[in-house]
Amino acid sequence: MSWLTKNYEKAALGGSLVAALGLAYLGYSRFSSIEADFNPTLKGRGNSNTAVNGADLIPKAIASAKADRSWKQTDDAGRPVDLFTGIPLFVAASAPDKALDLVKGAILHDPIPNLWWIENRLDPGFGDSPARDPDEDGFSNLEEFKGKTDPNDSTKFPPLIAKLMYVRDESLTWVVMPSFQAESSFPFKYKDNKGQENKTGAEVIAPDGLFFAKGPMAQRFKLLGHEVRRVMNQRINMEEDITIVRVEDQRPNKKGRIYEIPSPLNEQRANDFRQFDRTAVLSLEALGKKGVEFKVEENMTFSLPADAGKNDYKITKVTPESIEVEYPDPAGNKKTVTISKGSLPNLSE
Repeated sequence: MSWLTKNYEKAALGGSLVAALGLAYLGYSRFSSIEADFNPTLKGRGNSNTAVNGADLIPKAIASAKADRSWKQTDDAGRPVDLFTGIPLFVAASAPDKALDLVKGAILHDPIPNLWWIENRLDPGFGDSPARDPDEDGFSNLEEFKGKTDPNDSTKFPPLIAKLMYVRDESLTWVVMPSFQAESSFPFKYKDNKGQENKTGAEVIAPDGLFFAKGPMAQRFKLLGHEVRRVMNQRINMEEDITIVRVEDQRPNKKGRIYEIPSPLNEQRANDFRQFDRTAVLSLEALGKKGVEFKVEENMTFSLPADAGKNDYKITKVTPESIEVEYPDPAGNKKTVTISKGSLPNLSE
């Protein structure tokens, strides 16, 4: 038996070791040649590195990055130029093939100058552009133009009196009826169109006395006194002596008002001496308050909006047809305007 046969395993192991050493040497020799084929070390320094394609553009890129690129608006003969917003072109219906010049051309919506639309960045290209309300404060572009206010700022608007609407009148109709006198004192009765009543009953009220003691009109009226007058009775066409009672109203908005009432005053004649507590129902048709009603009594002050807390408006007169309102103008002067029922005031009158 040969040596190879007897030592097969040792021979195989030795052959494998030789093959492994050969492969290792081959790998090392190939790795050491990479630098010759592809040198990983950059040639030159920085921007002079010609091994990178386009390296000569690096200085230009750096300079461009450091440049001041802030945008400053300029103008063209007084016309603001906005590089970031396209300027719409407008044409007249009579010449649709020719663009209008908003600066030098004819006024699109008289009396608003074309430049006003440009300065406020508003589109005048609609037929109803003057009636539009971009800031939704309740005032149109035309109203903002006339009021010299910012049409894009809902916190800036013309005087609010222009948007005060008189919705309706809510009046209380009432009468005070004195009865037969006891020397200088009188009993009284009160009634109104809401079915409310007051009576002094058996008590008589002396001059300077307040009445009634309780009820809806408690302590509202004061007896000043009485006098006898000779007047013509139209029904019988004769003069007769009538006792006239003088009563002063103590209600805050009517304090000092004096009513002259004949005594005794019966139910048949009560309607001839009726009085009114008038209340105006109002709404502010702006600032998101449109249709929100609030009430103000005649001769009382109020705010606009109603919850503003600055009572610089006053209703001086209320009728079923109209109201009169005292208000401050932009200069602080007091003015008065009449507002018809269901309407806004006409401040141009």
